[in-house]
Amino acid sequence: MEITSTLFTAKAIYVGVIFAITLGVAAYSTYFERIIAAFMQDRVGPDRAGPFGILQPLADAVKMFMKEDFIPSQSSKWLFIVAPCLSMLTALMTSAVVPFGDKLDLGGDVFLDLQGIDVNIGILWVFGIVSLGVYGILIGGWASNNKYSLLGAIRAASQNISYELAMGLSIIAILMLSGSLSTKTIVETQQNGHWNILYQPLGFVIFIVCAFAECNRTPFDLPECETELIGGYHTEYSSMKLGFYLFSEYINMFISGAVMATLYFGGYDYPGYEFVLDKFGMNIAALLGVGALIGKALIFVFIFMWVRWTLPRFRYDQLMGLGWTGLIPLSMFNVVLTGATMLFTVNGEGSNWMTVLLSWAGVAVMLVVTAFYSQSQYKKKKLATA
Repeated sequence: MEITSTLFTAKAIYVGVIFAITLGVAAYSTYFERIIAAFMQDRVGPDRAGPFGILQPLADAVKMFMKEDFIPSQSSKWLFIVAPCLSMLTALMTSAVVPFGDKLDLGGDVFLDLQGIDVNIGILWVFGIVSLGVYGILIGGWASNNKYSLLGAIRAASQNISYELAMGLSIIAILMLSGSLSTKTIVETQQNGHWNILYQPLGFVIFIVCAFAECNRTPFDLPECETELIGGYHTEYSSMKLGFYLFSEYINMFISGAVMATLYFGGYDYPGYEFVLDKFGMNIAALLGVGALIGKALIFVFIFMWVRWTLPRFRYDQLMGLGWTGLIPLSMFNVVLTGATMLFTVNGEGSNWMTVLLSWAGVAVMLVVTAFYSQSQYKKKKLATA
């Protein structure tokens, strides 16, 4: 009974810490996005609230709380209120199956698994919760009783459905390599530097593009495209309800980075993990692993921000065309390539490097075919307009 009570208390503290880290990273993502945008545009970023502007997220939160909370008279009031809460809830729930570290030794044969819930269908949990996330946007757009909000919500729903298909197919190759749906097992199969990015370069590219679309980030931010839809699905929202929508986007960015780190970059694995484990013990190695995973996730958050100020927004037909005629066939090709690689790779010493070479050779073939196809399409359009 005492061991169970200790483990329950430790797990509750762990969940609280991860919850606080997620919210903290999301809050300061707004600050760093402004800093990065200012750097790329050669201007001064936030520098008024606190030294170097580090209190800007706090100032934004106070501003959001102090704004008038407006609810349109013709809206569906309760659904209008529930929608942003649903977006926040689903964004936070996704992190439950992400293994942030290995195990902590609490003494007395009590070990704390640094993962919210270790279920054998962890990847399905991620996809299930991500699929529910679109309901927050769809309900908010419909309940607003605004045609621009409704169009933005419909865009979000169709966009998420389209890109979830390609994302799911890209994950199949990972499941083939690891033989499990458990995120913990997927990380364990990548220990000692055998990261999946070496074996699944094409799958990673497909996944990160789909992650941009799932998070509604530029160049896939069509659901809130101000040039066409004013503010899109959150046009009628103000005060902290709008803050919930904006905040959930940054949480999704961080969790997407953590999931990509888990699937493709070894999760909490880092160079010298075994050495630290032998010299300093389980706890130090596990805590450094937590730092490694969060660091990898933050790198992806930076990439999300970097791309925002690098690429222009797609047209909606281009967005859907890329998903259905580009990424889905590529993800199917990746599954076939992975299966062929696993089938024809020679067992024994050097087989891992053979798998890597075959995987990257398949990517090279795909790039050559894509280049020739793009060139032929360009020539056809040039002849048609001549």
